[in-house]
Amino acid sequence: MEKKKKKSLSAFSILMIVLAVVCLITLVTNGQPIDKDIIKTLDPGKYGELIDKVKAGETVTVQSASLSDFVMAIPNGFMDAADLIIFILCIGGFIGIVMSTGAMEAGIRSLVRKNKGKEGRLIAVLMFLFSVGGSTYGMAEETIGFYPLITAAMVAAGLDTMVAVGTVLLGAGAGVLGSTINPFATSAAMGALESVGIKSNATTVMIIGVILWLSTDIIVIKFVLNYAKKLLENKENSVLSSNEKHEMQEYFAKDTEGELEFTGTHKAVLTVFAITFVIMIASLISYADINFHGDEEAYLKVFGWSDFLTGSPLGQWYFKDLAALFTLSSIVIAIVARIGEKEYVDGFIAGAADLLSVGLIIAVARGITVVMSATHLDFFILQNSAKLLRGVSPFVFAPLAYLIYMVLSFLVPSTSGLAALSIPIMGSLAHQLGYDPNIMIMIFCGACGLVNFVTPTSGVVMGGLAAARVEYSTYLKWVKKPFFIVMIANIIILSIAMAVM
Repeated sequence: MEKKKKKSLSAFSILMIVLAVVCLITLVTNGQPIDKDIIKTLDPGKYGELIDKVKAGETVTVQSASLSDFVMAIPNGFMDAADLIIFILCIGGFIGIVMSTGAMEAGIRSLVRKNKGKEGRLIAVLMFLFSVGGSTYGMAEETIGFYPLITAAMVAAGLDTMVAVGTVLLGAGAGVLGSTINPFATSAAMGALESVGIKSNATTVMIIGVILWLSTDIIVIKFVLNYAKKLLENKENSVLSSNEKHEMQEYFAKDTEGELEFTGTHKAVLTVFAITFVIMIASLISYADINFHGDEEAYLKVFGWSDFLTGSPLGQWYFKDLAALFTLSSIVIAIVARIGEKEYVDGFIAGAADLLSVGLIIAVARGITVVMSATHLDFFILQNSAKLLRGVSPFVFAPLAYLIYMVLSFLVPSTSGLAALSIPIMGSLAHQLGYDPNIMIMIFCGACGLVNFVTPTSGVVMGGLAAARVEYSTYLKWVKKPFFIVMIANIIILSIAMAVM
């Protein structure tokens, strides 16, 4: 029996409620002092004004959010996440042009035919590849561009949009959770630890990272495969509501039974499509850290030539560079497919419009972070978290630190930002208590990675769900089982590591 349509809050509404709650919390905690030691550990480049204030003998306190803070949260979120939102819109335009050529539909039909009866293998391979990207270079926001392709392919194979969400979101998320050389997580955290005079150990970080990554990957792959198997046995096993099924049929379902010629032009378009994503991946790998041990000069001698396209060499690209790449690739595809100027402009705008809701959601999510930072609520929560960890055994320290980081990550979804903010304090605390501060780095990575499976303050989660036309409430019900299994597995691994290392 098909599930009845249930009224549920939109991602936008959920985020607005979270924003309102954060603002109310600042009213309650207004005037609470922030420890001077916390301010002194902050990055002078970003928090120089606060550091100077403390040096002058003044006290930094939590400030209540004003009405203007609430009203301006979304515009400020747009400003703060402008490069990411532009990237999302350009990806949308790029996908729109690819779709207009018919190459995507023809390619998906070919993919479905070749993998008939092998859907499980396809899902497992894709999830592992996404996890490699997550573990090595923090593949997260970049995955949003894959949703249209993966979702259409899964639906065509007789599965549903939730399988696509699981493949991309949980696949990449498992890798980010078990970060190894991720510059936005492990590298940022190791740098933050060394900023307070504590030497980090890359070997320890890598070993624990690999264990967390592979164990999590096995759990989530098995979960998605089991769900996919049930769907192939009976489509009524889908967790989607009737409304979500309607959205799936409208946006992603295509007739895959009929013949559709896979022309040379289609192959050329998909070749450009694939090359574009390969370049994106290659551009985001931190070569300076991985291959040259932080030697910027040596890195530029090898990769400096690659700045001809955007002005930044490979390994230093960011969202604006990627936006330029996808825009340029859409033009190349238009030329290859002989798309006229008006058709190109209309197709690009239509594609960008499809992901406009994703951009709005990211802006609201970022606005929450802006309010947290402006009111110093993030510092207040951090200092009280550190107090809870003093004087406990390693088998209590690790789980408690993990849970604390889950809360912190919910409030500050940026891994690099949270690393810079918290690791100087939490790492130093672990060191003072005689524990390995490198394990604290992996506690941070594991907890942040897990929370970013589900947090509504993450543009990756809400943006991915919006792109796949899956409601947040439906996703939460579906993902709760692997979420808790992964959490328990992570805590066991990290507790043992904290006790023996």
